Amino acid sequence: MNDQSDISMKTDDVLRVELEVFRTDHRALDEAISQLVEARTSDQLTLRRLKKQKLWLKDRITVIEDRLIPDIIA
Repeated sequence: MNDQSDISMKTDDVLRVELEVFRTDHRALDEAISQLVEARTSDQLTLRRLKKQKLWLKDRITVIEDRLIPDIIA
């Protein structure tokens, strides 16, 4: 099932919980990436995978926020 139809089938309450989990995971990945970069002993492949996962989470966060927060045209 693709991401868009998966989101459309979930209630707003479920999406809010997922949003918080994704935000927490995104922050944790951001911290892990920062620590690996500062350590300068990091494996570049691991760093690339973490950044890709962080980007995927950011995309999911954006999709859920777009669903939960309607555009208001003033």
